Amino acid sequence: MITSLTYNALLTLAIPVTLEEDVLDFLTLHPQWARGFTIVDAEGMGSGATLLSTMEKVQGRCRRKLVLIAGVDSQLRDLLEALAAEIRNPDVAWWITALSGFGRLH
Repeated sequence: MITSLTYNALLTLAIPVTLEEDVLDFLTLHPQWARGFTIVDAEGMGSGATLLSTMEKVQGRCRRKLVLIAGVDSQLRDLLEALAAEIRNPDVAWWITALSGFGRLH
């Protein structure tokens, strides 16, 4: 059986690895906005990438974490506002995309 929830948006946070625990603690403390989430290892490149270590400078890319949160658009925007008040860091990038479906296979 396939179940479906009424999620209509996917929030992606691209965060420096140094902020991983702070962001995950924040999300865990606010289940009203993030009932669950997924964390993925990633690398950032381009003019917005902050290269900290010597290896990152040599490779031209920085280690990041992507935090993916499915939810309701308005609630995800509330989450972003609260997160920005708690963690002010220009190295955190975010985007919201439309989600045409979400469910679990049962």
